[in-house]
Amino acid sequence: MKRRTSTTDRVPSRARGRRTGAADREPLGVRQGSRRASAFLARRSLATHRRAWAAVIVATGAAAALIGAFAFVVGSLLVAAPPVQRYAGADAVVVADQKVSHTAKPWGGEPRTATAYLPERARLDRSVLAAVAGADGVARAVADDSVPLSTGDGRTAVGRSWPSAVLTRCELAEGRAPGDAAEVVLDAALAAGGHAPGDRIVLRAGGAARTYTVSGIARTGHGGDAPPAVFFTEPRLTALAGHPGRIDAIGVVAEPGVPADALRAAVGAVLPERSGVPGSDRGVRVLTGAERGEAEHVDALGGRGDRLALLGSIGGTVLMVALLVIASTLSQAIHQRSGELALLRAVGASPRQLRSAIGREAGRVAAAAALLGGVGAVPLGLAMRSLLTTGPLPLPVPWWLPPAAALTGGLLVALSARPVAMLAARSITRLRPAAALGAATADEPSGPGRFRTVAGVVLAFAGISSAGVATTQSGQAAGVAASGAAMSLVIAVALLGPRISRIALGVLGRPLRRAGGAPGFLAERAASAHTRRLAAAFTPIVLVVAFVCVQLASGPTMERAAGQQASAALRADLVATGGGAGLPAGAARTVREVPGVRAATGVLRSTVVLADREAGEPVLTRLPVLGVEARGLSGTLDPGVTAGDLDRLTGRDAVAVGADRAKSLDVGPGDRVALRLGDGTRVEPRVVAVYEHQLGVGEFLFPREALAGHVSAARDQVVLIRTGNGADPAAAVREALAPYGGGVAVRAATGDDVAIAPPLSDGDNAMIVIGVGVIGGFALLAVVSTLALITIGRRGEFRLLRMVGTGRRQLRRMLVLETGLVTFAGLVIGTAVAAVPLTAFAVSLAGTAPYLPPAHYGVIAGAVALAAAAGTLVPGASAGGRSVLARSAR
Repeated sequence: MKRRTSTTDRVPSRARGRRTGAADREPLGVRQGSRRASAFLARRSLATHRRAWAAVIVATGAAAALIGAFAFVVGSLLVAAPPVQRYAGADAVVVADQKVSHTAKPWGGEPRTATAYLPERARLDRSVLAAVAGADGVARAVADDSVPLSTGDGRTAVGRSWPSAVLTRCELAEGRAPGDAAEVVLDAALAAGGHAPGDRIVLRAGGAARTYTVSGIARTGHGGDAPPAVFFTEPRLTALAGHPGRIDAIGVVAEPGVPADALRAAVGAVLPERSGVPGSDRGVRVLTGAERGEAEHVDALGGRGDRLALLGSIGGTVLMVALLVIASTLSQAIHQRSGELALLRAVGASPRQLRSAIGREAGRVAAAAALLGGVGAVPLGLAMRSLLTTGPLPLPVPWWLPPAAALTGGLLVALSARPVAMLAARSITRLRPAAALGAATADEPSGPGRFRTVAGVVLAFAGISSAGVATTQSGQAAGVAASGAAMSLVIAVALLGPRISRIALGVLGRPLRRAGGAPGFLAERAASAHTRRLAAAFTPIVLVVAFVCVQLASGPTMERAAGQQASAALRADLVATGGGAGLPAGAARTVREVPGVRAATGVLRSTVVLADREAGEPVLTRLPVLGVEARGLSGTLDPGVTAGDLDRLTGRDAVAVGADRAKSLDVGPGDRVALRLGDGTRVEPRVVAVYEHQLGVGEFLFPREALAGHVSAARDQVVLIRTGNGADPAAAVREALAPYGGGVAVRAATGDDVAIAPPLSDGDNAMIVIGVGVIGGFALLAVVSTLALITIGRRGEFRLLRMVGTGRRQLRRMLVLETGLVTFAGLVIGTAVAAVPLTAFAVSLAGTAPYLPPAHYGVIAGAVALAAAAGTLVPGASAGGRSVLARSAR
């Protein structure tokens, strides 16, 4: 019978008999021989343990790919800029600054400044136009405003003035320019429905729909997904815009031969320091080149900042998860060879030789994983980028980004693999030869070392404490504390795994023996003898369950609480909507006059910016708010007033505040609260009421007239309608709103019509897919790789069981029961780990228990069970073959 050659048998003679600590006293030739021996050991060990190392390469390569993919999308977002479409014909654009800042001194530190982008357009005073027109090198300065429109058949468009058409390099294809307020020029894309010069078209802008004569058809110079344009005379467009003393932007056409830098300097020299709008402290910017796109899409960079913050948060979790997976798989691979390493130490291999051999081995594995991950990082990054490419902000891919992303993931794997592997073998390599001989045949340690135990207890305490802190915080601080609690608890489970596995066996061991018969007895005894192995098996399952549950439950918990509060606040039974262009303020007044209507309230949505501190740091928080009319408000909306009176919510100096926000700001009825409206205007309205349903209707309620002059388009998104008892005036309401043109709809009201949280956007869905799908998929791959690595390392155990008479079915059933034990323990512990931060998050932000749809949890459990089966049963299938004794007899 051919004897299997082990790594120990192939050690060169000069690598044996070395004494501990003698490396520093060796001659150069001996040291070179020691290095050759280490290289030989590493090379032969890689060949001998190629299956185990293959599982490690898959897991670490996936980690490198995931890190590189995140580096890819973050790099693409950092260089992203809004495209230049509308202002392609302008050499420069003058706009009000869209950024707001807040400076505060943290506890015991230097003053810091937080910045945020305004969600609504900050406008310029019309007097700035004359100053720009008189600057050197300016051939023409054009005021540019935009108005949302809808056509008679419900299509959405944008109204602009005909003089501003030069900024888009727009040319007449047919007809002539509009001559009076009753004529318009249509974009060719809008005229494709069959309109020609001389035809009539129904358009709705600031009031009831009106019929206009088409004087011409124009071809615009920009493409993309921008809505088609309708051009009015400048006086008519100014009247429709509703802010005659202010303008959105100024487009500048330079004289021939004037370079962009000179134009910027000349225009900047004549501009005032401020925008000139009363109540606003906005500065004035001159945009040239690619910056002109910022004037078209005012909140594109703000959205980019929000995405970068979310990706940064998820990326930090990804890095922690990846490092945990790399450390877990490498440590398990080294631990399974502890007997072999101890034997090599016992026969004379020096600590330096063993450390060098293990480091070389891990380095070669890391190099293969880095190459695999680098290749996979680019397509994975492109897939993630395609999910995030929504809205007005395209994500570029510069030539340097793919190699940089691949190199980032590969370097992190390569730099972390060698020290982790050497640290995992530390307990063996530092033994004296005589002690190593006993360690080679000793049983597996029953528990973690002192350092792991102390570190695990500290992290568990830190995780629970962080969850406790989250219950006392609000907003982003609560979310950060809850996320930190989840990661701390997951790492604590990894460190305290052997002790936790003993507890799990104490609970599940006896039922496993009784229900499983002989295979159950074998499964329980194998798990009891190898608690460290059992812990290594369920740790990645805990990671998957905890991470995915936290990600999936956070959104539904908030949505459910917000939906319940919005439904509780809603008193209307009908709602009117106006499509993409919304409804003007007059629509609510029209509906109130319909017989059978008891109350009608228009709802204007906007955003305010609140300057505050969180953990001593200055923060600027953008909060969505509603603008409503106090007249008849109690009949359509009841936010649950606890103090004050909503009837006083009138004028421009009033605000109602949610109870939690009022508590954090220490304000009540009669106090003033400092805010910035959506366009950056500073206001300090007086609090007239405090209410409790702030998750449903927002943390601030404003009078509609206080917001109307500070939004990009003063259009009501919905009109809430309360009808009389037994009345059904829906048909009459539709007839009354018919003059407002196509796209107007009347239907039954739901809580979603007043809920402050908008429906999930494509960007939100992309973040969910990235956070749950990509990272969850990677964690499941880590489950498969770790369990496969463990199963491969048990081949000797399986052979011994077959030699002593264990049947094939018994062995397979033993593996099934072990897989069930690992899966169940991982699901229970992972759910418990997720429950701690989720409860803190839900209590602090929603005041409710966390909620995860049962179907979502079922998918998680099913995916974990399939991954565990793939990692255990597939590699262990050969264990059920013909007995080792029978094969040896042949």
